[in-house]
Amino acid sequence: MKEVTLTAAMRANLISLQNTEALLGRTQERLATGKKVNSALDNPLNYFAAEAHNARANDFIGRKDGMGEAIQTIKAANSGIEGIKTLLQNLRGVVEAARTSTNTATEQAQANEIVNQIIQLVSDSGYKGVNFLNGTGVSLDVLFNETGSNRLTVQGFQTISAGGTMSGMAGISNGSLISTGMAGFSAASSLNALDAAINSAISVLRSQASVLSSNLAVINARLDFTNQMVNTLKEGADKLTLADTNEEGANMLALQTRQQLGVTSLSLASQAAQSVLRLF
Repeated sequence: MKEVTLTAAMRANLISLQNTEALLGRTQERLATGKKVNSALDNPLNYFAAEAHNARANDFIGRKDGMGEAIQTIKAANSGIEGIKTLLQNLRGVVEAARTSTNTATEQAQANEIVNQIIQLVSDSGYKGVNFLNGTGVSLDVLFNETGSNRLTVQGFQTISAGGTMSGMAGISNGSLISTGMAGFSAASSLNALDAAINSAISVLRSQASVLSSNLAVINARLDFTNQMVNTLKEGADKLTLADTNEEGANMLALQTRQQLGVTSLSLASQAAQSVLRLF
């Protein structure tokens, strides 16, 4: 069977209608997705550039979780330090009470209980398996960029030794406030030494809290930067791919008008063939 033969005018109008239909389909897709670049076929350069921006943004988003966990770990350690400082203040009150007590057995029992509570508090100050108060060997790497090359290592410190001795406080040994060489809990020299040890311990805790606060400030700054960087990357990707809905809406109206005119032109072009029918 032979193909249907169209006149040159009809074929030209048909091709115009087909092109208009293709443009209508593209415009409808842009309005539906909100993007002018939906695949590499639309614009390879913009498509792959936007993909790179989005991939880097997603890498940064992944780092945000690690930074958030690090912040919580530092907050847990800081809460532990504040709790220890409060207990040491209570211990100082017990020591002062022992200076004027006629029977220091009660104060000594209270003091030893506070010491035991300090040791327990230290062991409870971890977060997700990391306890910055539980040893100098404890550390946490906080990764900042997508490759992990930019990082901050937060170091822990030894608050309570394996023997029960508190850092900067020579009066605690295995939960007992009577160390070797002390005359007893009621002796003025022992109480003075214990009071000095409490001051030393509080000083050490303040110093370590300052280090943790500095690390926390760095991580918070990097977290803010990461949030801004993610927004910048996504905004850059959107500028490369998003469509102008106002422009596409105007294009849609223009294409619909062109389509109607094409149909009318095709009808006019076919009238030449229809005139042959009038001969019969």
